[in-house]
Parts: sequence; structure tokens; C-alpha cells
Amino acid sequence: MWEDFKKFAFKGNVLDLAVGVIIGAAFGKIVSSLVTNIITPIIALIFGSEAKFEDLTFLGIQYGAFIQSVFDFFVIAASIFLFIRIISKLNFKKQQEEVVEEVPESTDDVLKDIRDLLREQSKQETK
Repeated sequence: MWEDFKKFAFKGNVLDLAVGVIIGAAFGKIVSSLVTNIITPIIALIFGSEAKFEDLTFLGIQYGAFIQSVFDFFVIAASIFLFIRIISKLNFKKQQEEVVEEVPESTDDVLKDIRDLLREQSKQETK
């Protein structure tokens, strides 16, 4: 059982997933800070009041905290989408640069090769 666990835990995909989760958590903190410290104050400047959804309550139900979480989610999702899209475009460009195009032989070279092969073949037949 221990061997099976080691095979599973140290596969490349599992390690990649672990790194992705760690980076995702750190990225989530960065985006949450962006929302709290930059976007929310900008919204407050535009509307002339402090824009905190968290303070909204109705009969003791803090529905504002839920609205803030949903807002944070959409900002984080959009940020991750843009980040992945940029990385994908960079990787695509890198892959395109790595592709080496073979220069096709010119028609003249192919015809000369055929001619030479036919000459050799005719010489062998005459022997």
C-alpha cells in the first residue's frame, strides 16, 4: 500500500496540482487585497460613500458578506482567466518559434534526383 501511495503522490500530475493549489491560494490573497485596498476605495470615491457590502444586514442576516464573497469570486475568476490567457498566448508564441520549417526541395532538385536514379537504373539494366 505504501508503494502505491508513493507512486501516486510523486507522479508529475499530482505535484503539478499541488503547486497549482499553492500558487492559486497566494494569487487569491493578492486579488482579495486588490479588491479590498484598491477597487473598493475607487468605488467609494465614485459613489461618494464607503462601498462595503459586508455591512449590509437585514433582520440579523448578513447578506452583505455573501455579496462581498461573490464579488471577490468574480474578480478572482476574471484575474485568473486573464492570467492563464496571457500565459497561454506566450506559450503558443514560444511553441511557434520552436517549430522549424523544413524547406521543401525545389522542383528542379527533385527532377534531377529522378533523372540520376533513372540513369543508374538504365546502367544496371545494360550490364
